Amino acid sequence: MLGGSGMLKSHQEVLRRHRVSLAKQLILGELLQYLLAADILTDNMVETVMSKVGSFSQNVEFLFLLPKRGPRAFEEFCAALRETKQEHLEKLLRQNIARESSVDTILSCPIQETEGVKPKRARRHESMELCLDGGDGPLCPTVLSCTPEFYMKHHEQSYRMVSSPRGLALVVSNVQFDPTTHDLDFRSGGEVDEITLTNLFSALDFRVKVLTNKTAEEMRAELEQFSRLEEHRLADACVVAVLSHGVEGAVYGVDGKLVQLDEIFQFFDNSSCPNLQNKPKVFFIQACRGDETDSGVDQRDGPDQSESPGCEQRDARKEKDLKVRLPTQSDMICGYASLKGTAALRNTKRGSWFIQAVSEVFYHNAKDKHVADMLVKVNSLIKQREGFAPGTEFHRCKEMSEYRSSLDKDLYLFPGYQPSL
Repeated sequence: MLGGSGMLKSHQEVLRRHRVSLAKQLILGELLQYLLAADILTDNMVETVMSKVGSFSQNVEFLFLLPKRGPRAFEEFCAALRETKQEHLEKLLRQNIARESSVDTILSCPIQETEGVKPKRARRHESMELCLDGGDGPLCPTVLSCTPEFYMKHHEQSYRMVSSPRGLALVVSNVQFDPTTHDLDFRSGGEVDEITLTNLFSALDFRVKVLTNKTAEEMRAELEQFSRLEEHRLADACVVAVLSHGVEGAVYGVDGKLVQLDEIFQFFDNSSCPNLQNKPKVFFIQACRGDETDSGVDQRDGPDQSESPGCEQRDARKEKDLKVRLPTQSDMICGYASLKGTAALRNTKRGSWFIQAVSEVFYHNAKDKHVADMLVKVNSLIKQREGFAPGTEFHRCKEMSEYRSSLDKDLYLFPGYQPSL
């Protein structure tokens, strides 16, 4: 069966499924010239691919174009892989075509569309998210730039954000879990989240590192090593995204062992990471915090009636210290995909609901909104969304994201603007 682009659906699917592996390993150059000679690509397309900064971004752009280049494109691509001594990538695709071609007709279990652990059911039926999203793969819009006028008006009351790159970003993504150690399913669509966040953070002028399929101990080691990088000293911010299965307060390594979120935060606190003291640290946790699916409730007519008045008691005594002291943890903001005890939802083609919402909001609003306000917008998008699985208990299921913050200033990213210092 041909897709809308003319390429076989099975070929499109196998390219999509292995997009991250291809984006990491492909060596273009000579391969592009082969496809140009075979009339698969045009000169303009080659120029567009090569205009991207870095081999990963070039590969992502190429893989975005390839499925649109007609029914010959896949076979010519495989031939180009052979010609350029990248047969291992052709083998990867060929071995999976039979299995991948069945994806269009396999009916997905909605529990497997969540980030939770130990699914309660093994029933298979139409994906609850299938009708909510068209297309395939991550969105790649352009980040809108802030204006010099906006920067001048807001920079004094916000965190310093002038370094280029703005900082380092780490994406830890666990997709393929060891079936012999724990009942954790393949996170189909998780690889799309990796690309989505890589594109987003790069567009916001962060230098991005992606780690995939790490055990719990490897996650701890990599996160600690990242937190101790000397480059943080010259940067103005740091971003960490963790994508995996999870439970309340912890995420899974691919070996089925847990890493506590408090451990992750401690690597970046003021004691463990002095190079990031008084600098904003942004975290995104795409994982379940339980296995309950929120069935939602019907809204009653009338205005919202929730108020949360509160009071604060504080010690008015003042002491004169020789040095300014900081709380052990401060200047952090963390976006969670779901509320305590509930599951996070994921689309197998477009990635998780939460990462999609983060990407959409940040691309369009970073120019004039601070991060906390953008996470409120993310909450709004998630609140409006619901699953689609007629005839099942998962029909019209809901998700709700949240964020927690110890920021003490506005955090604007000021994309596209570099002041003269």
